[in-house]
Amino acid sequence: MTAGPTTPPDPATHPPLRKDAERNRRRILDAARELFAQRGLGVTLNDIAHHAGVGVGTVYRRFPDKTVLIETLFDESLEDIANRLRAAAEDPDPWHGLVTFLEGQFEAQAMDQGLKELVTATPEGIARVARLRDQLLPLSESLIQRAKQSGAIHDDIAATDLAIVQLMIASVLDAAHEVEPEIWRRYLAIILRGFSARSEEPGRLPVGPLGDDQVPRVMTNHKLGARPGAFPPPPR
Repeated sequence: MTAGPTTPPDPATHPPLRKDAERNRRRILDAARELFAQRGLGVTLNDIAHHAGVGVGTVYRRFPDKTVLIETLFDESLEDIANRLRAAAEDPDPWHGLVTFLEGQFEAQAMDQGLKELVTATPEGIARVARLRDQLLPLSESLIQRAKQSGAIHDDIAATDLAIVQLMIASVLDAAHEVEPEIWRRYLAIILRGFSARSEEPGRLPVGPLGDDQVPRVMTNHKLGARPGAFPPPPR
């Protein structure tokens, strides 16, 4: 996977796709996202073509190798995150914007586990994630600053806290995915209670606690670093 940023297509040299070609491209990307989530690194372009219901040649014309396809999906995910952050930063209610952003972020991640593992499986992928953080930090700072100015969150909350909170909840999401896939909502709600500077009585947590028998399974999954059996090791 190349480490450099993706260059936007030049309209002069890359005219818009015909409607049928764009439909096929979308079907390929959607099929790839589904298969990566289900099977991880073992997916081939042939598998993706079959799942998308298009010819293998159609896939290879659009995406000459799997790396290009993964980078395209990653760039789409990056833009989705940026759009969620922009919408949150412009929300008339800064607290609602913050909560909506975080919930949307983790809902998307829960559906996109395969792509996340693929992207971060190489040093180049990790570098792309680092550049993503650099690009999105100003939007995060705007979101947090507006929430503080409105009195919705405590003055000592920083934009960097938002990044660490995402890391924490993502860890729970990964480890508990096969045990209780919605448990991340409980811990996000607990963290948001700590963020909130509002005096209203907090509501009930949206998801109940893990059972005594579930905690060891989640802890084991966390030590393994991924959902067990979901992703084979990267090929060498």
